[in-house]
Amino acid sequence: MWDRIEPLMPADPVRGRRWADHRRTLEAIAWKYRTCSPWRDLPGELGSFQTAHKRLLRWAVDGTWERIFTAVLTAADADDEVGWTVSVDSTVCRAHQHASGARKKGALGRSEPVGHGLGRSRDGLSTKVHLASDGRARPLALLVTAGQAGDAPAFEAVMARIRVPRTGLGRPRTRPTAVLADRAYSSRAIRAHLRRRGIRSVIPQPADQIGHRRRRGQLGGRPPAFDAETYKQRNTVERCINRLKQWRGLAMRTDKLAIAYQAALHLAAILIWTRR
Repeated sequence: MWDRIEPLMPADPVRGRRWADHRRTLEAIAWKYRTCSPWRDLPGELGSFQTAHKRLLRWAVDGTWERIFTAVLTAADADDEVGWTVSVDSTVCRAHQHASGARKKGALGRSEPVGHGLGRSRDGLSTKVHLASDGRARPLALLVTAGQAGDAPAFEAVMARIRVPRTGLGRPRTRPTAVLADRAYSSRAIRAHLRRRGIRSVIPQPADQIGHRRRRGQLGGRPPAFDAETYKQRNTVERCINRLKQWRGLAMRTDKLAIAYQAALHLAAILIWTRR
């Protein structure tokens, strides 16, 4: 796995001290989120916890984690290992009390979403992770919002993050063959968006929409096409969520900043893809 990741890591700065060993720092960040331990409990053999935490944030702000993730996807697509029957869904992750209290205005600027991606519901603080997975239960796109945010409004933002560059000539691939989603994504806007892009939608209608269309008679129009056999593959996104939530620090958010939490999601996704 390290042989695939090492060429993608940033080079040492031209001036100043050399960075700490990338591999040890990566293992330190992975250990923290796999165990959901406090940064100060980092084992001594993994180096300073300040170094690991600062590196996580620095690479989140400058987009390093996303660039590595994109490079890993590019390599997988070159080997024809990306399943382009894509499933979209979301999952709610409880937020620890330590995740609250971040400053509303900070030096991170536009990189940090409003409200730090935290929402308050009857059960307390939570964060929602919207994602798209390929046909082999591996993440293609990730988006962090507040826990009370709806699934359908975030659909286009998730689809916009699916972007896999080519190794040779040609534009990056952004259009799946088909998109599978549950009834929460059944809306005219989403179906029209997929139709405009030439993507086949496999989304069942909820009972209330079916009843409303039938009551309108001929004015209700034809029912949208639905392939029940293809829809059976939608479990891939559920399996992808289970893979990510094996990391305890992702199943329960302890980060005050949404970009730090999303960087950890990208790291988990990178390691999932490098195991292929």
